[in-house]
Amino acid sequence: MTTSRLDTARRGTISQVTSTPGPAQHLRDLARLRRVRDRIDREYAQPLDVEALAHGAHMSAGHLSRQFRLAYGESPYSYLMTRRVERAMALLRRGDLSVTEVCFAVGYGSLGTFSTRFTELVGVPPSTYRRQAARATAGMPPCLAKQVTRPIRNQEAQPTRPHLA
Repeated sequence: MTTSRLDTARRGTISQVTSTPGPAQHLRDLARLRRVRDRIDREYAQPLDVEALAHGAHMSAGHLSRQFRLAYGESPYSYLMTRRVERAMALLRRGDLSVTEVCFAVGYGSLGTFSTRFTELVGVPPSTYRRQAARATAGMPPCLAKQVTRPIRNQEAQPTRPHLA
């Protein structure tokens, strides 16, 4: 091979390595992100962290966080916390467990952290939610109660403005 052909071959290899991923790679990345999200959905009560999730997806933690946020609009950690709070809401609506029991059942190690995060996402403390939800969802099928009571982050909620006549 002549020098010019060798240089051209090397440049072609380098450009292939540094080029942006094609559609096939993008689909593989989305599949990996979906597996991470499915794992969070299944194992929300386990001690999960971004490092462990990234390791399982064969990605760095930073890359996983960036790609997950691009695909789903929130970080893996935030998604995990939302799943835990959603499950806690369902357990609190049932009414047969104390707030402390619910806290540990959904994977939190601290009642204070649980209460703070729950209040941030739902807008009321867990004990208040438990009292209100029991009345609000009485007689409602669980599948409908889940949809009606799904948490909305406070910053995502539309501000309510008084209607002035």
